[in-house]
Amino acid sequence: MWCVVPTAGQVVPLGSDLPPTRLPLGGSTVVEQTLGCLAAHPRVAGLMVALDRNDAHGLAVDHLHGKPVLTTDGGFSRCDAVLAGLRALPEAVGERDFVLVHDPLRPYVRGADIERLITEAAPAGGGLLALPLRDMLKCANDQRCSELTERLDRRWLALTPQMFRRGELTRVMQAVANRGWTVSDEAMAMEIAGFRPLLVEGAADNIRVVSPDDLAYAGFLLARKA
Repeated sequence: MWCVVPTAGQVVPLGSDLPPTRLPLGGSTVVEQTLGCLAAHPRVAGLMVALDRNDAHGLAVDHLHGKPVLTTDGGFSRCDAVLAGLRALPEAVGERDFVLVHDPLRPYVRGADIERLITEAAPAGGGLLALPLRDMLKCANDQRCSELTERLDRRWLALTPQMFRRGELTRVMQAVANRGWTVSDEAMAMEIAGFRPLLVEGAADNIRVVSPDDLAYAGFLLARKA
């Protein structure tokens, strides 16, 4: 199974000259840690990295754990990058084959979670890793005052990877691009198209590195893993 990793559309953190994917982490970078984590899974056959068109760094690797790491022009947005990555996959990846899409800012997805996603979501036609919300959720007004407490029994935090069939996801993402819609992730695009992706519970340490605190926690996770 191939995995598309869209690096386009990332916002450069305040006070940094580097996009978040290029921030240093564990002797390499956030994106390199992410790719290494994905390539280590035995059911991942290869990685297609859709690079931001403004990214002057490229990738220093073309193989990880014996798996090919390919790149393509991903444009300027996540939607563009996912679509470009899907189209650039090898011809051997068929329309009905499942593909993973993973956020490059999540460098610590667990191999067991990837396996659970593949096993549980394939019979359902696709799905995503997600985390059930367990803390109290408050809705605030414009003055930052709480005016509503939300029930959490049906609320989940979306994670990645997300997994769908190559052909179906390509057609849906193309429709989104044609209409100029903004979607937060692939699952949202599939929902708009009438699909109902399966939510597969993942680990809470599948964090997204978007702030200095996140980067510090990611360093802690790396040290603990080592």
